Amino acid sequence: MTRKEIDVDALGAALVTGDVGALSRAITLIESTLPEDRSRATTLLAQLHARTGDAVRLGISGVPGVGKSTFIEALGTHLVNGGAKVAVLAVDPTSTRSGGSILGDKTRMQELAHHPLAFIRPSPTSGALGGVAATTRDSILLCEAAGFDVVLVETVGVGQSEITVAGMVDCFLVLMLAGAGDELQGIKRGILELVDVLAINKSDGENEQPSKLAAAEYRRALKLMSPRTPGWVVPVHNSSALNGAGIPELWDQALAHREHLVASGFLEQQRAAQELESLEKLLEAGLMLAMREDSTVQAKLDEVVLELRAGTMTPRSAAERVLASFLARG
Repeated sequence: MTRKEIDVDALGAALVTGDVGALSRAITLIESTLPEDRSRATTLLAQLHARTGDAVRLGISGVPGVGKSTFIEALGTHLVNGGAKVAVLAVDPTSTRSGGSILGDKTRMQELAHHPLAFIRPSPTSGALGGVAATTRDSILLCEAAGFDVVLVETVGVGQSEITVAGMVDCFLVLMLAGAGDELQGIKRGILELVDVLAINKSDGENEQPSKLAAAEYRRALKLMSPRTPGWVVPVHNSSALNGAGIPELWDQALAHREHLVASGFLEQQRAAQELESLEKLLEAGLMLAMREDSTVQAKLDEVVLELRAGTMTPRSAAERVLASFLARG
């Protein structure tokens, strides 16, 4: 079946039965930049909307070398062994330049990747409508419609990707390391302001005692910050993805955080805010796409780019000229 022959109704019907092949095809569809595929993707998501929203959406990030892939496999394996269906998605805003690392992660997560209750998927490319954040949000919805109980959203990149992921999940779990010098120097304050659950990973062997000291240091630091979720005290735990220590406790904390969100009414508010943010990004991307597909506007853009490079025009003036050309179409 070629891309042009996609039957949206049949694809949706197969997806809701838990068919991971249909899920993969559906995610590929929403990643597409082809106009006909964008229309089909919109139809598919609208048809499946009523089946979304029930999964636990957990974002996972970590400093370099923290053992994130091993941790995700340990957590995912713990969940699937308990009967939960688990999807792992990855977000890497730099993937179009570096290729990301999800394929390597999938290779390393061999046990989880081959489990019948698990699904692991590379991140959508940033070339898709709305960028990586918008298409990953849609991928979460598709996973929920396919019956997955837990969606783990992994940050592959660093920096902006943490903000991206925190803006699309219910709970944001961050992995840290001990024994890397000053525990608070290697991490930006911004990520601590986003975290809902914090774990000091690789807390085993000779690193066990330093990890406990690092946990205490982070607890003190977090007391000086306002939590992302009102009324929530960010827990700090020690964990070892290597031997599984602390993994069940961290999952319990993620569930406790979700219960807090539900009880306080903040889950509904947070998801509504995320939907509005997604709308804004999609509108921005859609407008940019419409402008680039208009030959008159593209000609004006080419014209002002030359003037910008020549230093005869400011970016603000250039933008106003292009926008005026676009608005004059009607």
